[in-house]
Amino acid sequence: MEASSPTRILAIDYGSRRMGLAVSDPLGITAQGLETLERKNKRADFARLEKTVREYGVGEIVLGYPLRMTGEEGTQSQKVAAFAERLREHFQVPVHLWDERLTSAEANRILREAELSIKKRAQAVDRMAAVLILQAFLQARSNRAAAT
Repeated sequence: MEASSPTRILAIDYGSRRMGLAVSDPLGITAQGLETLERKNKRADFARLEKTVREYGVGEIVLGYPLRMTGEEGTQSQKVAAFAERLREHFQVPVHLWDERLTSAEANRILREAELSIKKRAQAVDRMAAVLILQAFLQARSNRAAAT
């Protein structure tokens, strides 16, 4: 069996109005934020995601999974799980749910420290949250690989 070339991982911070997007480098080491996707409808959203998947050669997707601070699922968790299933069916790639508790708060803190205006911070927070989700996923995968 021939070794396949490395594929990138797409991270999605899923929200009702916007989706923050980030993609890994081909080796799965770094995360780069992409343009935030303003939600329109399922067809338009999937068309934009499909363009991103093709453009970057995405072979896996990581989806921020919003758990309550207690670790329990809530209404938004169920919406994200249903979206993950639609992604699996549509793209036929592995889709991982990643605990994103505190990701948006951390993204806001980083952007505040960068002294961005409130308007610019609002535009960047979803993308930054996707970057943080992807970085945490990549770090955990690297740690698991190093432990074996």
